[in-house]
Amino acid sequence: MKPKERRDGGQADLLRSRLDAIIDMNHALVKLSRTIDWSFLEQQFGVVYDDKPGRPPLPTRLMAGLAILKHTYDLSDEVLCERWVENPYYQFFCGEEFFQHRLVFDRSSLTRWRQRMGEEKLQALLQESLAVATKTEAIKPSDLNRVIVDTTVQPKNVMFPTDARLLNRAREILVRLAKGAGINLRQSYRRVGKFALIKHQRYAHAKQFKRANRALRTLRTYLGRVIRDIARKIDGNKGNIGLLDGIALDRMLALARCVLDQKQRQRGPKVYSLHAPEVECIGKGKAHRPYEFGVKVSVATTLSHAKGGQFVTHVKAMPGNPYDGHTLKTVIPEMEQLIGNIIERLLGDKGYRGHNAPPEYKFRVFTSGQKRRVTPKIKRELRRRSAIEPVIGHLKSEHRMGRNYLWHRQGDAANAVLAAAGYNFRRLIRWLELLLRQFLAQLTARLQFAPA
Repeated sequence: MKPKERRDGGQADLLRSRLDAIIDMNHALVKLSRTIDWSFLEQQFGVVYDDKPGRPPLPTRLMAGLAILKHTYDLSDEVLCERWVENPYYQFFCGEEFFQHRLVFDRSSLTRWRQRMGEEKLQALLQESLAVATKTEAIKPSDLNRVIVDTTVQPKNVMFPTDARLLNRAREILVRLAKGAGINLRQSYRRVGKFALIKHQRYAHAKQFKRANRALRTLRTYLGRVIRDIARKIDGNKGNIGLLDGIALDRMLALARCVLDQKQRQRGPKVYSLHAPEVECIGKGKAHRPYEFGVKVSVATTLSHAKGGQFVTHVKAMPGNPYDGHTLKTVIPEMEQLIGNIIERLLGDKGYRGHNAPPEYKFRVFTSGQKRRVTPKIKRELRRRSAIEPVIGHLKSEHRMGRNYLWHRQGDAANAVLAAAGYNFRRLIRWLELLLRQFLAQLTARLQFAPA
C-alpha cells in the first residue's frame, strides 16, 4: 500500500500535550520543518510504492525527517532512535502533533527505507535542500551556475587489509559455515592457524621478512586445504545441505579462492575485505594515508560563498576507481537535472585534465594551472578552487562520509547522497539561527530607542 501521510489536524487532546504548545516555535529546526516542501518529498518517494492490499508503510515525512536528522547531526540509527524519544523538536520535525513517549517505528525500518529508496530517489533530499536555500535567500539561483568539482574517497568500515589476516579470516569463516551446514572437516586448523598469524605479525614487525613469508605460506597452505576439503564434501553431500547454507558456502568459497590466488602486485580487481568485497584500493597521493579502501566519490559545490555558506550541489559514488576527468560525462548532466540550471563554468584541479565532458561544455571546464582562455576574472575564480576541500572535510568528519557503515555498492551511493543532504541542512539550520538572532537584535534596538 501507499503510506498514509500525516496532516496536522489542529485538534487538542485532554490526555496529551501538543508539541506546538511545549516547544519554542522560533527554533531553527521548527522553522526548517515549515520551510521544507514535504508534499514534494511525498511525491518523489511515493513512486516506489504500489497501491495494493497490505499493511501501509510508515509516513514519508517521518522517514525522510529521520534520514535528514541522522546525517545532519551525525547519529547512528540506534542513537537516533534514543534522541527521537527524548527530543520534542525531533518529533515535531518528523510530523508528530503530540509528544510520543515510545518509538512509533522500529530501528530496522530505517535500513529498509534506505534500501527501498536507493540513490536515485534519495537525490530528492539534496534537491529539496537547495530549494530551501534558495527560498530562504541563503543562496542566489545564479550561484548554482558556477561550481567546483573534486573527488574524494569514502572509506568503508573495514580493517586495513593484509594478506595474512585475509587468509586466516577466510579460513575461519569457511570453517564456521561448514559447521553450520553439518559438514565434518578433516581438520579446522583453528589453533595452529592462530599461532601462524601471530608469528607472521611478530616477524613482520621485527622486519624478519624471510620468516614472515614462511608463516604466510603456512597460512596459505591451511586455507587451501580447507577449501579443497569443503569442495569434496559438498560434491558428495549436495542433497544433505540446505539451500541457503549451500549458497553461502559457494559464495564464500569463491571469495576464498580469490584471496588464495591473488598476488601482491597483480593488476585488476582484488579482494580487500571478505564481508565487503566491493571495496577498492584508492591512492590519492596523501603522505599520511597513501592508500584508502572504499569507493571514489565526486563532490561539487558552489563557487561563490553565499550568505548561508557554501552548499553541495551534487555528489555521486563512482565505483571502479575511474580517472577524475572521466567522471564529468556522468556528473554534469545529473548536476544540471538536480539544480535545474545550466552550468556556465566548472572548475577542477589538475586531475581533470583531458576530461570527457560533453562537447558543449568543452570550453566551460577550467583546471588548475591552465593558461589558455584564462581571463583575469577566471584566474581569480581559480584561486577559490581549493574552497571545496574544507567542505569535503566537513562531509567526512560531521556527516558520516568519513566511514561508511552501509552495505554493498547501493549503501556507498546512498550514504554519499545523505551526507551531502545532511551538510546542506546543517548550513540551513545555522542560517535560520542567524536570521533569528538578527531579527531579535533589531527588535531589541527598536525597543531601547523607542520614546517613553
